[in-house]
Amino acid sequence: MRAEERVRTHFENTIATQARAREALSAPVAVAARRLAATLEAGGRILVCGNGGSASDAQHFAAEFINRFERERPPLAAIALTTDTSALTAIGNDYSFDQVFSKQVEALARPGDALVAISTSGGSRNVCAAVDAAHGAEAWVLALTGRNGGALAAALHANDLELRVPAERTAHIQEVHIVLLHCLCDLVDEQLYPQ
Repeated sequence: MRAEERVRTHFENTIATQARAREALSAPVAVAARRLAATLEAGGRILVCGNGGSASDAQHFAAEFINRFERERPPLAAIALTTDTSALTAIGNDYSFDQVFSKQVEALARPGDALVAISTSGGSRNVCAAVDAAHGAEAWVLALTGRNGGALAAALHANDLELRVPAERTAHIQEVHIVLLHCLCDLVDEQLYPQ
């Protein structure tokens, strides 16, 4: 297959995945955005975690809240748990990589906060441990997953929410995750600071 054909195929597969996600996730995203906005209105914070590309998404999402998304408004309380290299390396060295997020959640989460847990496979042990820690802190969880949701979906409580991308390929799941995160930013801004 020529390079141009591979590019076109990638776009076609991405578009098909986005269309499936639009149909499956539009209503759940709206619910999740209302919950995040209510968390912030009540003085809660949004903690965000993930590995690899999902770590980048966690940082991107938190930055959109702290700075701004597409409109001017006051900063919103969000913390990416992927950015403190001293904490990450100390926890990984002294305990295990499986605890790099959960120990931060134990230290930072308060009742009523939200944890946004991102894992394309749903199998990230450290993200699942963060979910358990969030529950212990009486925070609720919004999970962004793909495939069959994995252990992350199984770790959720009735009060939690899951946005599961209907796809198998990691790249396509990640592509939808960033769209979902942008939708959440837009909807939270609209709810808290309508134009």
